[in-house]
Amino acid sequence: MCDNLVAVGSATADGSLVFGKNSDRPAAEEQHPIYCPARRHPAGTCVRCTYIEIPEAAETLAVLLSQPNWMWGAEMGVNERGVVIGNEAVWTKAPLGPAALLGMDLVRLGLERGETARQALKVITTLLEDHGQGGPCAEQDPGFQYHNSFLIADVDEAWVLETAGSHWAAERVTNGVRNISNQLSIRRGFTLASEGLGDQGRKASWSTGEDRVDFAAVFGWEEPGEQLATQATREGRGRQLLAAGRGRITPATMMEILRDHDGGICMHGAFRTTASLVCRVGRDVAPRIWMTWGDNPCEADFREMAPPPPAGSEDRIVRYGW
Repeated sequence: MCDNLVAVGSATADGSLVFGKNSDRPAAEEQHPIYCPARRHPAGTCVRCTYIEIPEAAETLAVLLSQPNWMWGAEMGVNERGVVIGNEAVWTKAPLGPAALLGMDLVRLGLERGETARQALKVITTLLEDHGQGGPCAEQDPGFQYHNSFLIADVDEAWVLETAGSHWAAERVTNGVRNISNQLSIRRGFTLASEGLGDQGRKASWSTGEDRVDFAAVFGWEEPGEQLATQATREGRGRQLLAAGRGRITPATMMEILRDHDGGICMHGAFRTTASLVCRVGRDVAPRIWMTWGDNPCEADFREMAPPPPAGSEDRIVRYGW
C-alpha cells in the first residue's frame, strides 16, 4: 500500500515538478536510502535482481534509492538526470506469474537506465514484456504478491504506468496534478499501451469488444470510480489535497500531504509508512530531494539528501542510518 503524487507545470508555485511518495510496507521491515554511482559494464554482463538475472545495460546512471533491505530493487528513487519513480501494488484479473522481476526491481532498472521519464517508461515496459513480473513482495510472507503501477516523472512530464501481468497502459501528464493509490485508474484515455491490448482482453473474456479498452474496467477487480469518488479513500483524499493546493504546490505542501491521516495517506498499523520521498525537479539545477525512513512522516523531519553522485565518484554504495 502506497501513495504516489505529482504536481506539474502550473500546479506548482514556481513551474517546477514536485513529486511525493509514501512507501507503506510491513511495519517490521527496514528501509533505507542508498546511493549507487554511475557505472560502465563490460559486454555480456548480467545483473542479479531480487529473484532473476537479466542482461546488464552498457552504462547505468547514478541513483538515490529508498530500498527495503532484503531486496535488490527499490520502492522509489531519483537519478542523476532528475528522473523520479515510485511504484504501487495493484491486484488485477491477470494471473500472477512465477518469480520474475518485482515492481521494485523495475523502479531501480528504470532509474538506472532512463535519462528521461519517457525513456524510463520504455525501459520498464520492455523489461516487463521480456521478463515478466512476479514473486513474493514481502520478506516474511511468500503469499504477498501483486502487479504494479508506477508514477514516472522528470522536469517536462509525468507518466502513470499501470500493468496487469504483461499488459500495460500509460497516461501522460504535462500539466496539473495526478495521484495513484493501489488500484487501476487509467480508463480509455491512455497515451500508450502494450501491443494488442484489446485483443488480449477479449481473448481472456475481460473485455466487451469495444474498440478502445477501458483498462481499469477490463483488468481491475474493483469497479472503477466507486472508491475514487470518496474523499475517505487514500486516492480520493490525495486528489482533494492536491486540488486544494493547485497553483501553489511546493515541496513543503507535498510533505504535509504525505503526513495526512484522513483517508490513511500516512499509514499506521501492521502495514505502515516506513519511508517517504519528496523531490523537486527544475530546469538547469540539480533535483532537490527530501526523505524520511524508520518513523512515519508525521513523526519525522524530512532530511534533505544530496543528489545522486555523477560518474567518476568512488565506486561504492553508501547506506544511511546503518
